[in-house]
Amino acid sequence: MSEDETLKVRISKATTVVWEGDATAVSSKNSDGPFDVLPMHANFVTLIRNEPIVVHTAQEGDMTYQFEQAVMYVKGNNIRIYTEIT
Repeated sequence: MSEDETLKVRISKATTVVWEGDATAVSSKNSDGPFDVLPMHANFVTLIRNEPIVVHTAQEGDMTYQFEQAVMYVKGNNIRIYTEIT
């Protein structure tokens, strides 16, 4: 896959990286409803509260994470998910 077809995803807590790698999509739900982030997505920031975050990968399949609160920041093909926020 080319860089335009993958997302660089990093999920981190205050002191550690939970997961980092390439994904084909990331899915979750915010206060407006379910959403999917695909490669070449528009810039996007959202708060996710106690909802599953599914990282879809070609290598490892689907991985699901859930946190009390998380902020997802999307810019270009980079996704940063920050957890354990107060």
